[in-house]
Amino acid sequence: MLKPSVNRSTTQAIGANTLALLQNLATHKSRRAGKNQIHAKIPCLNDMPAPLSWEPDRPFDVNSLTTLWRRFVMDTVNPVLDYYSEAASMTLGGKHARRLTSLPERIDALCKCVQKLFIYDVVAKDFYGYGIPKNRLGEIHLRSTASLLDKIVLRSDEPLTEPRDVKKRVIGRCNHFVLLAVAALRAHEMPARARSGFGAYFNPPKYEDHWVCEYWDARKGQWSFADVQFDQVWIDKLHIRHNVADVPRDQFLTAGEAWKVCRARKLDPELFGIEFAKLRGLWFIAASLIRDAAALNKVEMLPWDSWGAQPQLNAALGPDELAFFDELAELAANPDRTLDELRNRYDTDARVQVPDKVLNLLRQRMEPVGVQVARSATGARGAEPESTPSSAR
Repeated sequence: MLKPSVNRSTTQAIGANTLALLQNLATHKSRRAGKNQIHAKIPCLNDMPAPLSWEPDRPFDVNSLTTLWRRFVMDTVNPVLDYYSEAASMTLGGKHARRLTSLPERIDALCKCVQKLFIYDVVAKDFYGYGIPKNRLGEIHLRSTASLLDKIVLRSDEPLTEPRDVKKRVIGRCNHFVLLAVAALRAHEMPARARSGFGAYFNPPKYEDHWVCEYWDARKGQWSFADVQFDQVWIDKLHIRHNVADVPRDQFLTAGEAWKVCRARKLDPELFGIEFAKLRGLWFIAASLIRDAAALNKVEMLPWDSWGAQPQLNAALGPDELAFFDELAELAANPDRTLDELRNRYDTDARVQVPDKVLNLLRQRMEPVGVQVARSATGARGAEPESTPSSAR
């Protein structure tokens, strides 16, 4: 076969025209007209390496064009990124929704802002010198972003970017830090999802029950973890050495990943759970897996909400249960490939789908969820959440 002859001027023209095409498509794709929104949706056009600018004195690089095209497709055509760029019931802001867009888009700056809005109740006294009044402990049971924003604004009407004194911060747990970060990123139309799993950096070699924000890192073309809860106080107290805005994958295992490694006998399930509560085992991982599957359907629940197939305390799982969680773990461990199946499972399987009422394990009572969660969330078309708390770790 004869190879076509392409001279330097032709390749320069191809490069320039391709770049122009991508930029035009990016503009058309953007839901808003502003440059910031275009670059938020199509970040690959912001940070192109020099060969992608196709300057007159520089030859066109086929490999660079291939890389740009791949990143463009991932940023614009990927339905998974579109799905996780849109808010659903739990991440809608209610009457304070506009405040979400005042928060930064950059993950490191966003984490710093969110950290100044909450205080983790269990370590409030030891880490921050603040004894939480008993009448405020119930704040940890707030479920939706709207209810969190209501409480944040009630404590202080300052902009969300203004740091709060510890006494004015909302009492929360790891999931609350994550939920607000996810809501803010989605308000900026940036892909993000809450993940339930286990952190390896609390008290090694054990893996502690934890939630992180998984956000789309466009510069790397991949999902990354941010531990929104870990401010400098936590970093110093626990001697953290990694970047908390880009947690290494071996330092946080999602519930599906934890289930798979334990079922493969690579790790002992007794390493996974909550150390101070002495709750550990495969049954605990299974319960976290149900919550992670719901969160991947944009229904982010409390870490102590129980429903569906979540096992009882210290339950031994039978063959049918093991097979069910094996299948669910496969779906949840790689949601980019299985999103359609994961959403269908949520919509059709009562063992996974969040009902109108769930058991709050800490309060030992049934509570209304307070938002519309009956079917897999499709975006901002869901009902606005109630601002009154429906249901503190």
